Amino acid sequence: MQNRYMLSVSALNEQIKTLLESSFQQVLIEGELSRITFHNSGHIYFTLKDSSSAISAVMFRGNASKLRFRLEEGMKVVINAALTLYKPRGSYQLNCFSIEPSGQGALALAFEQLKQKLSDKGYFNPEIKKQLPKFPKKIAFVTSATGAALQDMLRVANSRYRTLEIDIYDVLVQGTNAASSIANAVNIADIKEYDIIVVGRGGGSIEDLWAFNEEIVADAIFNATTPIISAVGHEIDWVISDFCADVRAATPSAAMEISLPDTNELYQYLDSIQTQYTQIMQQKLNSKTQELTHIKNSYSQHSVERKLILKKEEVLRVKKEFEHSIDFRFKNYEKELQQLKDRFPFAIESILNHSKSKILNLQTMLKSNNPKFKTKKGFAQLSQNDKVIDISLLKTDDEFELQSDKIVVKAKVIKKESI
Repeated sequence: MQNRYMLSVSALNEQIKTLLESSFQQVLIEGELSRITFHNSGHIYFTLKDSSSAISAVMFRGNASKLRFRLEEGMKVVINAALTLYKPRGSYQLNCFSIEPSGQGALALAFEQLKQKLSDKGYFNPEIKKQLPKFPKKIAFVTSATGAALQDMLRVANSRYRTLEIDIYDVLVQGTNAASSIANAVNIADIKEYDIIVVGRGGGSIEDLWAFNEEIVADAIFNATTPIISAVGHEIDWVISDFCADVRAATPSAAMEISLPDTNELYQYLDSIQTQYTQIMQQKLNSKTQELTHIKNSYSQHSVERKLILKKEEVLRVKKEFEHSIDFRFKNYEKELQQLKDRFPFAIESILNHSKSKILNLQTMLKSNNPKFKTKKGFAQLSQNDKVIDISLLKTDDEFELQSDKIVVKAKVIKKESI
């Protein structure tokens, strides 16, 4: 039998789509995120599930761009959505308008997520923080030109350090375009060789301060070569720029107190330096005076004049010693001379007696050896040709003379025999 109410698949899906979308135009659903896909188009596809069921969901680019935090696997969220049917496949899904973390604010979660991300990248590393100069000459303020924070900073700067040159970069400090305005101003100021850049604004809600929690601002501060002070809100307010900056100031006024020396304190410091300098110079003068005195005394001890005096004293001493030695020797010589004088007569007499004795002995020997005094019997002198010769020289038939003190006998060798 023909059914008058027969529908096509497309018609059925259209009726279901109309019924679903008219009945579930806006629903709040809590669940856990799963199978998240960030498409190149900017759309986000995911599944929302609980312990027993799951439903597909999509968040289109326009709404996804407004998210303050990044969706993560397993995150529990509350979604404001409408139920829609995708006719080509006959499947329904959630069209998400907004997503909030379950039990936690979206901004608070976004803050923690970005803080962890930048910390992992090394943005907060204290070892890379730049030191503020002690006496800055030129400072840039990146803030609202109409804000109370600027007036507070100018007032403190004028009271502490009037010689400071200040340039103001007027930026948006809240709203949609505030983050890019702040980041651009930091990049421009960084290439102009300021001594310090102060980025800040007065207090407000977390939404008012949110521009200083954006990653674009964090990147600009981290990449700057100029020392940067983050001075946002009040002392209890902490933003991402505080962690990225080289120095965090509790308030804009505190930023000036941190970065600028106090003129009155400088005067006192100069007075103390002058006093210390005077004391140091006096100490050095006293030390040099003592050193000079020591050198003078040392010079007087080792000078040519001093050496001449010492040599003169040494010559006098040697002269005295020499005179004493000569005197001592003269006295000894006098004693020896006297002794010689005393012994001389006895010595002369002894020598004379000894000489007389030797003369007598010689006379006695002379007499005993003189041929005239010797016994002549049996002895005669043998000569030949008027020369005294030895008997051994005579040969057979040689003629010779035998002579005594009275008689000369001529003879001839008849025969020569050895005995």
